[in-house]
This record gives sequence, structure tokens and C-alpha cells, in this order.
Amino acid sequence: MSLAAKLTLAGTTLGAIGIVIFVHRGQQAERAAMHAGVIRDMEQQKLKRERQADFEMQRALEEEYRKIQTVSDSGQSSSNQQT
Repeated sequence: MSLAAKLTLAGTTLGAIGIVIFVHRGQQAERAAMHAGVIRDMEQQKLKRERQADFEMQRALEEEYRKIQTVSDSGQSSSNQQT
């Protein structure tokens, strides 16, 4: 085998190995980014559930207080008294 053929074989082999490594690292980075997105979505869903639970609790408290107390809109009654 001639020297030029050996260099060509070595060059193409190294090039192919380099491409495989580059693609593999790109896939790993993409997989990590996708996993981070899933984790972020799960955290957002947890936060949304917590906020919804707080909202429901506040709504129940408001209904309970409305049963106990009479609520009037003081903003409109004071403006009507001045005219």
C-alpha cells in the first residue's frame, strides 16, 4: 500500500470518527435539554395545582364569610350620598 493511500485511509477514518463523536455529543446535549424541559413542565404543573388549590380555598372562605357577613359596596354609596 502506498503512502498516499495510507494517509487517505487514516484521514477518512479520523474524519468518520470525529463526525460520529460530534453527532453523539449533539444528541446527548439535545437529550439533556429535552429532559430539562420535562422537569420544568412538571414544576410548572405543580405550581399551577398549588395556585388552583389556594384559589379554591380562598373562594370557599369568601363564600363562608358572605354567609356570615353582609357585604355592601361602600364605594358607590359614598358617591351617591354626595350628589
